[in-house]
Amino acid sequence: MNVLVIAPHPDDEILGTGGTIAKRAAQGHDVYVCIVTKGCEPLFHEKYVEKGRSECRKADEYLGVKETIFLDFPAVMLEEVPRYELNDGILGVIQRIKPEEVYVPHRGDMQIDHKIVVDAAMVALRPKYSHKVKRIYAYETLSETGWDIPNVMNEFIPTVYEDISDTINKKIEAMNIFQSQLASFPNARSIGAIEALARFRGSTVTLEAAEAFGIVREIK
Repeated sequence: MNVLVIAPHPDDEILGTGGTIAKRAAQGHDVYVCIVTKGCEPLFHEKYVEKGRSECRKADEYLGVKETIFLDFPAVMLEEVPRYELNDGILGVIQRIKPEEVYVPHRGDMQIDHKIVVDAAMVALRPKYSHKVKRIYAYETLSETGWDIPNVMNEFIPTVYEDISDTINKKIEAMNIFQSQLASFPNARSIGAIEALARFRGSTVTLEAAEAFGIVREIK
C-alpha cells in the first residue's frame, strides 16, 4: 500500500502523523511525504530554510519514509499563488504515487497555509480520476490546531485513533532531529507537548499512545 502525507511545512508531518508514518513503514507499506511550501527571502533566511529541509529529510528517513517531495510554493504567501497551480502541483504528486491512504491537515487550523493546502488537496483528491484514494484522514498539528476562533468549522473532532504505542518513541526521536523547530515545554512545539497529546489521545481509547484523525472520506 502507498501512503501519502501532505504537509504545508516541514515538521507538520511529524507533529501530526509521525507515529503513524513509522507504523506504516514498519508494516511494509511505502510512505511518501509531500512538503508543499518553502520559505523564501526576505521572510525566511536561506540558511534557515536549508537547515529545516535537511532536518526534514533526516527525520522522514528515520521514520522510514520512502520519498520526501518538496513542491516549493512560497510559505505564508500561498494566497498569492494561482489556485490552479497549487491544485495541479498536488494532483501531480497523487497521480504519480497513487496512494490508497492520504493524510491532510485539519482545515480549521489557524495558519492560512494549512487551510489553503487542504482546499487544494481536496480538489486533487476528487474521486473522479482513474485512481481513487480509498481513505483520507485529517490530522491535528500542535501550535496550529485549536488556536483559531472556536466554532463548529474550526474544532478538531477526532473519529479515528491510531495506536502508536510501539512508535511513539520514534516519533519523539524524529522530532528531536528538528532542532530548528523545537522549543521548551510548555510551548506547543515541544517534546513534552507532543508526548502529552499522544498519551491523552491514547488514554481516550485505553491505549498507551495514539494519534487522532478525523475521517474525511472512505471508499469501501
